[in-house]
Amino acid sequence: MYPPRFAFPALILANIFLAFGPWLVRLSDVGPVAAAFWRLALAAPVLLLFAGFVGQNRIRLGAPIAFAIVLGGLFFAADLAAWHYGIVRTKLANATLFGNAASFLYPVYGFLIARALPNRLQSGALLLAAVGAALLMGSSYELSPEHLEGDLWALLAGVFYAFYLIAIDRARRTLAPMPVLALSTVAGTLPLLLFAIALGEQVWPGDWTPLILLSLGSQLLGQGLLVYAVGHLSPLVVGLGLLTQPAITALTGWFAYGERLGAVDVVGAVLICAALVLIRLPIKSPAPT
Repeated sequence: MYPPRFAFPALILANIFLAFGPWLVRLSDVGPVAAAFWRLALAAPVLLLFAGFVGQNRIRLGAPIAFAIVLGGLFFAADLAAWHYGIVRTKLANATLFGNAASFLYPVYGFLIARALPNRLQSGALLLAAVGAALLMGSSYELSPEHLEGDLWALLAGVFYAFYLIAIDRARRTLAPMPVLALSTVAGTLPLLLFAIALGEQVWPGDWTPLILLSLGSQLLGQGLLVYAVGHLSPLVVGLGLLTQPAITALTGWFAYGERLGAVDVVGAVLICAALVLIRLPIKSPAPT
């Protein structure tokens, strides 16, 4: 097992890579769901090859674990299809924020399996994150209702993403990151191709550069680091970590498309960062009496 001390930096780095995904989807010259297909299709051979190099191919999968991985791949395909469809219909920051509804759904799963309510520190972090997210979302409603359709698709993607993370969490209790990511990637590739064809999208690209960067940054590096982190961090920490994506993507939207940030957006991003700091503080044990 990798040293756990790298798990939290890996989580933050993963979300930095993932935050550039919506921009690359917009830059591609294929349909949004087709872009999701290429994201997985280009990464799958590399992931399978790397899993073989590190010896993970010798692990025998039991039926429950194999089912969890395949189910996770299908949820991931549904997440990408809905999210990429929404990306081109709303602001970059909106798509990333709503697409990370798992930030709150996944921690709920963590509390359910632990059969415990959040403590004061966890509650405070969740409250800060919720307020920060609400501030980032506020400008979406003020700008125009034309973003509503894209926001709803991104929100649906966030629900699918939460189920994907749950399936990955179950698989990571038994397997190392590479076989989990490789097999879930393979499982999601064909459904995305079928979705893209059914929607009548252009599938074959004229310019491969955005798709290669999307596959490298979002799937190989972003998801690779995220799947590693999921095996070592609590659902609450992972969920709050996902909220760093909207802030980074908002900056990208500002520089690339003039989707300007206001003071409220900045305050929202700061509160999300504060929540991450708070959740990493050690819990003091009560003094002995």
